Amino acid sequence: MMKTKTICAAVALALGSVALAAYAAERIVGQKDKQFTVKALKIKVGEAVDFRNDDSFFHNVFSLSDTKSFDLGSFPQGQSRRVVFDKPGIVDVECSIHPDMKMTVTVEK
Repeated sequence: MMKTKTICAAVALALGSVALAAYAAERIVGQKDKQFTVKALKIKVGEAVDFRNDDSFFHNVFSLSDTKSFDLGSFPQGQSRRVVFDKPGIVDVECSIHPDMKMTVTVEK
């Protein structure tokens, strides 16, 4: 009987993890013509954003926001870098190479 309860608990835990993973969405924000393809994005806590470089030159995406601070480093055309947003708030995102490239990510509960 104890073995059955342990197996049921393990299955419930695994199913819960699958449901949580299915809930967390993935978003793609391109970088094209020295601009982000999205100016403002609303996501939920735990969701990831892939910043994909579609330009023929390097970009360096970063944020100094208290909600999520990151620096993805310089990366060339065809590559992307992922950021998981793990707490609610507003995140201002920029490119250190192209100062006019700016966007906002709003992370909601």
